[in-house]
Amino acid sequence: MLTARDIMSPEVITVTENANVKELARVLAIHQISGVPVINEEGKLVGVVTESDLIFQTKKVHIPTVITILDSVFYLENPHKMGDELKKMAGVLVKDILTGSPVTVEEETSLEEIATIMAERNMHTLPVMNNGVIVGVIGKKDIIRTLID
Repeated sequence: MLTARDIMSPEVITVTENANVKELARVLAIHQISGVPVINEEGKLVGVVTESDLIFQTKKVHIPTVITILDSVFYLENPHKMGDELKKMAGVLVKDILTGSPVTVEEETSLEEIATIMAERNMHTLPVMNNGVIVGVIGKKDIIRTLID
């Protein structure tokens, strides 16, 4: 049975949370990858950022739908979501657009469990950890590669 250790890319490319978005785009383009783990100044994993996070910055603003009844305003959607989206769209630094509290796997996690996590949570980049240290990264291409080996 294949595990994370068997399919991960051991050369981990990371960005810091204080890197700017243009640097991130450059890293993704140069290395032809779809996402990277984000670390803080101490080297600790704080999130993951992907091409989707960059693309999000160019989308249209969605104004929440509201109805008014007797001078009362009722939001049909969460109004805080719009604020979060605006912050992400205007983000200049990686920490503004990253997905925090990243899902990670251990080196012994099975391929089936990894594929399930990535599919059910619509994830592109999955850090592999060993005692709190990033030792590898699994992307969708790594899963696909197992189908031809």
